[in-house]
Amino acid sequence: MAIVVTAASGQLGRQVVEKLLERGVPAGDVLATARDTTRLADLADRGVRTARLDYDDVDASVLSAGDVLLLVSSSAVGQREAQHRNAVEAAVAAGVARIVYTSVTNVDSPTLVVAPEHKVTEDLVTASGLPWTFLRNGWYTENYLPAFGQAAERGQVAAAAADGRVSSVERAELAEAAAVVLSTEGHEGAAYELVGQEAWTHAELAAVFADVLGREVEYAALPADTYRDVLLGAGLDEGTVGFLLAADQNIADGELGRTGDDLATLLGRAPAPSRRRCRPGPEPPGDGPGSARRAPMSQDRHRGL
Repeated sequence: MAIVVTAASGQLGRQVVEKLLERGVPAGDVLATARDTTRLADLADRGVRTARLDYDDVDASVLSAGDVLLLVSSSAVGQREAQHRNAVEAAVAAGVARIVYTSVTNVDSPTLVVAPEHKVTEDLVTASGLPWTFLRNGWYTENYLPAFGQAAERGQVAAAAADGRVSSVERAELAEAAAVVLSTEGHEGAAYELVGQEAWTHAELAAVFADVLGREVEYAALPADTYRDVLLGAGLDEGTVGFLLAADQNIADGELGRTGDDLATLLGRAPAPSRRRCRPGPEPPGDGPGSARRAPMSQDRHRGL
């Protein structure tokens, strides 16, 4: 039996493995999996078991009866249903003890742009007959750090999110919460809304950046059509632009401003306050592939996904 972490070469999965080890879980009781196991070599050197697991062709023999499986949602937007189905079917065949799935907050919303595939996956998991826990992760704070470069260069943070609020959370805290759920009892049948206890607006984000930079930073609340032109002008493709505009509309509509105490309960402390969560680290990110606010991020902005 093991605690199995999928996508352990990714940012969230890797941090979950680290948090499990920090909590005192023996390295030999952790099985880190990825499509490319060479990216797990340093974990193997520390005694963590590793194995190849590809969502497109899941080998059920990697899993064992009694395992606790963390199914980190795939980064392949549009392909998740089939990929996650493969993983769930393998878990059933192996007889794992519990599936823990990294879903998204507000998953039942019919309009939240990232919700449908997560909702389908939750339904697949519940229909499997296996015990389950859902970690409905909020938006990553790290998704907004590329905006710091724009603020530093132009004194501006642009979005089409009006005055909507975002209850973002640090990836490390979501990883820590996952490690708690994986390594302790009493979480079967629980769906945790892992969001912050407060939410911020883009105007407040601009104010934090201004404080850090020591210069004026304004929030440019743009109409969707104008912001679309900005993003296309920065070199983003139509699909990514459409996703970002839909996400901003979700924010404007209040779909990502939900707050709650589940994360604090699992951590045993209050999550990092919004002011710290929005503050860049000592080496703020510079320009990425596309410099219009959060252009560098992938389409799945809540994922560690």
